Amino acid sequence: MKKNKNLWTLVFICVINSLGFGIIVPLIYPYGKQFGMTQQMLGLLTASFSVAQFFATPVLGSLSDKYGRKPLLIISLIGTCISFILFAQARSLVMLFAARILDGITGGNISVAQAMVSDTSTPEDRAKNFGILGSAFGFGFVIGPAIGGVMSKISLQAPFYFSAGIALIGVLCAYFFLKETNSGKERKNDSKFEFKSLITILKAPVIGNAIFIGFLLTTAQFAMIIGFQTFTADVLKITPFQIGVFFAGFGISGILMQLAVPYITKLFSSKSLILLLSLVFCFVAMLLTGFTNKLFVFTALMCTYGLFNGLRNPMLNAIISDRVNQNEQGKTLGLNQSYASIGQILGPVSAGLISGISVHYVFFLSAAYIFIGFLFTFILRAKEKTNTEGNVNI
Repeated sequence: MKKNKNLWTLVFICVINSLGFGIIVPLIYPYGKQFGMTQQMLGLLTASFSVAQFFATPVLGSLSDKYGRKPLLIISLIGTCISFILFAQARSLVMLFAARILDGITGGNISVAQAMVSDTSTPEDRAKNFGILGSAFGFGFVIGPAIGGVMSKISLQAPFYFSAGIALIGVLCAYFFLKETNSGKERKNDSKFEFKSLITILKAPVIGNAIFIGFLLTTAQFAMIIGFQTFTADVLKITPFQIGVFFAGFGISGILMQLAVPYITKLFSSKSLILLLSLVFCFVAMLLTGFTNKLFVFTALMCTYGLFNGLRNPMLNAIISDRVNQNEQGKTLGLNQSYASIGQILGPVSAGLISGISVHYVFFLSAAYIFIGFLFTFILRAKEKTNTEGNVNI
């Protein structure tokens, strides 16, 4: 019962944390334009968050292995709160970049939250609990933009102050209600993160493959988002409000699939098999999207992709966690998030380059990333029966 209470407390914290992020993301560009921000600068601003997160997340995860999950999660949420206040108080582009970099540096809340879930989950429940956590993050991203739109009618600064307040609520909830999951006797007190771990982790037969597949699929998703935004505006010519509703529907489809994870894992015991089957649907949907100009067909294919893409993180995170000692959960899941950060940069950059040929090519590019991930999943399945990662030092 106590474990379930901790899980749902963590879910609530993740909802309000992702809600704050979802509120401000659509407003960054119009807010930054008053300081002279261009579309190119927006790309750099977005990348600055991901680059900072790439370097910081595994360090924070490693520190959570040594000092406990709860204090690191609280520190991450405080950093997010301060970054939103800095954004609201910004008087120049430099302050905007400083705010996003700070949020990236303290943005270890995802991997720390995942480590907390892993600490208190059995191997049989991990995929289900990761699915619940993923749904919590997804829910905030879906409804956040709508709330941000309403708050922006007060002022452009109002959504950022509101997001800071939400992050502060997350800090208070974590401090008063969340129980530490990494007890003193289980902590790795000599834990020290080295950046060479970013390379050595890929040598681990199962974990390395899972992280690389996650990187490819994240790259595919963020490339797709660029194609989605351009295609709906320039080809389908639907309004910004309709695009927002469309994107919300896409997000909801992924949430529904994540909530269905417990039932899916009862049908298929192999997490890598579930991942493999889901990638078949994702690849076909994305490939066919590149050939259509019809709103109804595009909607059906995007919802199919969103639905089956919802299985990605629960399966991969569970596969990784099943093969890591508790005293290295934070560091390993942090490394996984670091590679996801690279995908968040590479996806939009590669999509932007190929969109100069045709927006349809962006969907073909995304499908290619998925197909490569699909091929690597066969390697993952061959290694899945291995219970340990041998002597790989991460």
